[in-house]
Amino acid sequence: MACRTILFNHKHTMIESSTPIPSVDAVLRIFRRLNDIPRPSHHEERVADFLCQYAERLGLAYRRDNNNCVVISKPATPGHENATPVAVLNHMDMVCVGMEKPTEQAVVPYEDNGWLKARGTSLGADNGIGLSMALAVLADDSIVHGPLEVITTTNEEDGMSGAAGLSSDFLRARKVINLDSEDYDTITTGAAGAYLQMHRLPAPLQKAPEGKRRWFRISIEGGKGGHSGVDINKGRASAVVVAWAVLAAIYNEYDVELADIRVGEANASIASSAEMIITVPSGEAAEFVKSQEEMLNGWLKEEYGSNEPTMHCTIEKVEARKTILPTEAFEALMTCLEQIPQGVVKMSETMADTVETSNNVGRIFVDDGHLVVTTHTRSFVYDDMVALGKEIAEVFAQEGGTSELVMAAPAWQEKQDSDFLRLTSDTFDEVLGWRPRMVAMHFVLEAGYFVKTYPGIEIACIGPRIIEPHSTAERVELSTVGDIWKVFVTLLGKMA
Repeated sequence: MACRTILFNHKHTMIESSTPIPSVDAVLRIFRRLNDIPRPSHHEERVADFLCQYAERLGLAYRRDNNNCVVISKPATPGHENATPVAVLNHMDMVCVGMEKPTEQAVVPYEDNGWLKARGTSLGADNGIGLSMALAVLADDSIVHGPLEVITTTNEEDGMSGAAGLSSDFLRARKVINLDSEDYDTITTGAAGAYLQMHRLPAPLQKAPEGKRRWFRISIEGGKGGHSGVDINKGRASAVVVAWAVLAAIYNEYDVELADIRVGEANASIASSAEMIITVPSGEAAEFVKSQEEMLNGWLKEEYGSNEPTMHCTIEKVEARKTILPTEAFEALMTCLEQIPQGVVKMSETMADTVETSNNVGRIFVDDGHLVVTTHTRSFVYDDMVALGKEIAEVFAQEGGTSELVMAAPAWQEKQDSDFLRLTSDTFDEVLGWRPRMVAMHFVLEAGYFVKTYPGIEIACIGPRIIEPHSTAERVELSTVGDIWKVFVTLLGKMA
């Protein structure tokens, strides 16, 4: 889609800076509209259409690039035309956990005791709430601001290709409010880099062995999952690790063949579920279900019980399959999963209680004659991140696999004593009566790409309290949405 600029006339009324802050209800109404639009990574066309139509209805100029990133420009409130231009940054995609058809399925939100949740799926508060705040400002002429740009990127959750592909003239502002934080009491001033890879092990399907055999489906369910950055040090069980342990235990006891495997929900999530189809000779199957299921659940309880009270393993008989994966591919997968690090690799020596480097296996699946494994390596030290990523690729190469680099996002660190961050902190103090922490977080933000593309840019990242992003337990605390909305609107007024 060609990049284009559309201009419309827009009328303002003079608003004094002391005007009361509009209700947060408009933000929540927009969020519910967004949740009606399927928006998984790589499939953001309909959301981009919605944003462009939204701008047209308001009579605002917008641009849309070939990656479906959209920037909407709103003139300054009259009398504030000479203020420093400000950009508001969000991404339009979400991690669609729990959805059978993410390109077709809407999110169904509901309120529960002060929290907004979703029924059976991830909520998309990351980053739909922030985007809704930005759109609410565009629609409300009572909010005082200087020249304003609302920029919304694509594929933030699975490669950041939208931010990486932005042209140097797509954004004018050099002061950016990013509403993609999940820590309500924090100004995020730095983020880890990310090294996302997709590894492929040759696994052409072959005819299932003959003779009397029993076939079973092994399911691992009920894991908490979560964000593979911010939740990586919380002692949660990755279904990848559990699946490896289950298969290793069976492999050591039985003449087992693997017919299919599907682990994990998203590249940027800790896997919460897994499903494997296996076959063993029928003579070994008499006590297989009872002994293995009991043993595996006992191990889960002992190893992860306090952190994963609902994770469990079930084994059930299934119909015979016509094909299996080659034994050498099964063994290669097991070797790779055993050798590559999963979880926290190193804690920071300079940032207390902060993970410096980690690695997470997000997904395992069978595709076009290959076993596919995704790894998401993160670090605040770029060279360490790249080195670990290459070590992981070498493990797969030694087993006959290939590795594709999907993303190498740079880390980002803002100067915490800058005037912009000080103003942001002062606004929290004025509006809410307390000062937020200023910390670097072990998730990945697009800020690193923006710093590279737009020299001199400064970024303050804030947001409401979002718990368990990238999981079916994702929820946002509604009172903090209202608080951050007040801080955001007040900060715009101060910068005007």
